[in-house]
Amino acid sequence: MVAVADPPSVDSSPVGRWRRAIALLRRHRVFAVALAAGAVLRVVTMLGFGPAMWFNDSYDYVSVALRLRPHPIRPDGYSFWLLILKPFHSFALVVFTQHLMGLATAVLIYALLTRKFGVPAWGATLATVPVLFDAYEIQLEQLIMSDTMFILLVVGVVTLVLWHRAMSWKAGAAVGLLLAVTALTRSIGLPILALVVVYLLIKRAGWRPIVAMVAACALPVVAYMGWFKAVNGQFAMTNSDGVILYMRTSLFADCHKMHLDQRRELELALMCINTPPSQRAHYAQAYLWWDDQNQLHVFGSGMKFTPEINANASAFAKRAILSQPGDYLAAVTKDFFRAFHWGRPQFPDPKTYLQYEFGNEYTRKIPKWSSYHSSTDRDAEAYENGPAATHVVSPWSDIMIGYQKVVRLPGIVLGLLLLVGLYGVVVRWRTLGGPVLLPWLAAAGLILAPAATAEFDYRYLLPAAPLACLAAAIALGRIRRGGHAPEERVPAVEAAPAAE
Repeated sequence: MVAVADPPSVDSSPVGRWRRAIALLRRHRVFAVALAAGAVLRVVTMLGFGPAMWFNDSYDYVSVALRLRPHPIRPDGYSFWLLILKPFHSFALVVFTQHLMGLATAVLIYALLTRKFGVPAWGATLATVPVLFDAYEIQLEQLIMSDTMFILLVVGVVTLVLWHRAMSWKAGAAVGLLLAVTALTRSIGLPILALVVVYLLIKRAGWRPIVAMVAACALPVVAYMGWFKAVNGQFAMTNSDGVILYMRTSLFADCHKMHLDQRRELELALMCINTPPSQRAHYAQAYLWWDDQNQLHVFGSGMKFTPEINANASAFAKRAILSQPGDYLAAVTKDFFRAFHWGRPQFPDPKTYLQYEFGNEYTRKIPKWSSYHSSTDRDAEAYENGPAATHVVSPWSDIMIGYQKVVRLPGIVLGLLLLVGLYGVVVRWRTLGGPVLLPWLAAAGLILAPAATAEFDYRYLLPAAPLACLAAAIALGRIRRGGHAPEERVPAVEAAPAAE
């Protein structure tokens, strides 16, 4: 008989739990210090810019949370979160949860790198630095915007996929549900499903987890699209994808090169911008949001985001791309490489640029714009049950304004992280990139997608940063260990004992 030792008992008393917590902190003391420092910065931000900060899009999210409906421009995932928190009437609570999301993103990165890829604690902590300490990441968490939730969801998807060496159908379903929430938070999340499917096919994960993932993702998304059709008349997630693609082409689209038939294609011809491309504004947003610049106003006030206009705008944009592929490629390339400057040149326009700064004036007064059956200022006050404009409080605000001037992730560093990740993909060519492939493709895709379908914006870089850090850390960890991560090693098979 073989004696089996009893498993060690776990002290469940308060003293025992305290000792285990202290032991955990000691094992991960470097990351614990970094996490605590990141938390302090977020507390200072909340003290200096309460109850929250505002961006142009913020008011649409609040409006939907107050009067639930499928929004024509963007999915409602973030508004659902605001709806859940609405009984508390506190934007401070909303941004508090967003700061927790930022910290949780760092925890996911650290846990994945240390537990699954054997990256040392200091290296894994280094990979969390942009999420924990980038001033623009912290400012984004203080904004009433969907981006912080989106970042956590995307990192959560990648973490869950890479965590499982052999994915079960249950894990696949969990990934699918997470992908659905990601897509309903920002529509750019839906293509990430394709990336994950491709990765799992390369990994030969089997058909069951892939089918479970696709089905679990499709059900909520299709249900949302059905709701959207019932309200807006189009089976879609938004009525904005074609209009935004039109915006992308507005800087170069030349109707003389597109050969439009003025009689048979009158609706497309009406979208032609008469100003020569060389004399147009240097940013495309002017041709969507500014009524004195764009052609969409010819169809009527407030008619930009209808199914008909969206379809016509999409057809026009696709014709422009097919007729002028070189001009389109040049526009995409130019915007893609804007991401990798050492500095932070002003783009697209001064107001948008300044709304990502702690020291901007726009957030101190809620505008009185028209909204759905109300106005933006009344919506904000109704949700808060009181004044909702940002209160800038010294000295906390001064600390973060000064901090933002010196602590950020330069674009060139983001580019270097992507290059390190690309190296990790290339050296694993036999396994088509190995585990580096998924975070690297997701990071590169999140930078490329806005350049290809909309326009560059500094806010769009922030979701790519943690994924680029993940890819680079996994790639560098491979070098340190001489070529293999713990998850990639084939476990040795122990010889069976000889029969006596």
